Amino acid sequence: MTDGQGPQQANGQQRRRRRNRRRSTGSGARQGDLWRPSPALDDPQPIIPAKDPAAVLRSLGTPPLQGHGALVDYYLATVVERAAGVAAALAATAGVLGTAADDTEE
Repeated sequence: MTDGQGPQQANGQQRRRRRNRRRSTGSGARQGDLWRPSPALDDPQPIIPAKDPAAVLRSLGTPPLQGHGALVDYYLATVVERAAGVAAALAATAGVLGTAADDTEE
């Protein structure tokens, strides 16, 4: 600031310098071959839907929202159950949906 610039003007120049810097393109980093053959995947394990998807959520206790605890519990459990239902539907579509009997065989 000895060159007659105020603090605002000096900060603006620093911001412009930072903005004008070019980012490193990682030229020293090794580039992977995107089209290389990948190893074969194992057969997928059957996906068995949980009997009570919200159990883990309930085990954490009531969220710390004063005055809204029961309502939040309900909404969070609804979202978790819906997500579990969508996951089960996707597993059924992919042909990997299992049953509880599949779990006891292993």
